[in-house]
Amino acid sequence: MSVDLFAGIPVRDRAVSMAWYERFFGGPPAFLPNDVEAVWEVAEHRFVYIEVRPSAAGHALNTLFAEDFDGRLAGIAGRGLEPVEVETYDNGVRKAIFRDPDGNEIGLGGAPAAGQHR
Repeated sequence: MSVDLFAGIPVRDRAVSMAWYERFFGGPPAFLPNDVEAVWEVAEHRFVYIEVRPSAAGHALNTLFAEDFDGRLAGIAGRGLEPVEVETYDNGVRKAIFRDPDGNEIGLGGAPAAGQHR
């Protein structure tokens, strides 16, 4: 079964949010389908998009699981964004939590660090 994914994040201001997500993802959107959305392709057939929906802004919860957790986290930090929290679960899986300008949560997950057990 082939599945494409579009994960949506409601925001108040497209320009403000686009600037933040460009820093988070490391580049501009893959496409702008209209004047209220911006879409980033995070992996083949897997997209994260922002949409101007002020009444729903700040309530999204999304987590992306990255193969190179440490490298991605360092890249994001190099672009000026720091997580508000970093967690390590009992099984060693790690998660860095970021909040966009509206308070939406976008997490970056990763496998246990070298030497940690699953």
